Amino acid sequence: MKSATVPPVTIVETVLVFALIPLAIYGVIMLLTLRPKATRIPRYRPGQEWGYAPVWWSANPAGLNRAHSSEPVTVEGGRTARGGARGNW
Repeated sequence: MKSATVPPVTIVETVLVFALIPLAIYGVIMLLTLRPKATRIPRYRPGQEWGYAPVWWSANPAGLNRAHSSEPVTVEGGRTARGGARGNW
């Protein structure tokens, strides 16, 4: 039985496989992402008219119907509830 011989790989073939083919793939991906069509998407700029309906979001949907007042709420013991950034209650 004859043993299979593998032809030697030249330096040019090595460079083509390990350098130029990956560079060509990266180049195609780069051209697809940097094409001018992608940059023509209209964007909102400050001061422009906002053409969409307002969307209201609340972390507590059940609390939306509750009346809001600026007066402090009295809790047990006659103290008033205070909140804020310092967390004083």
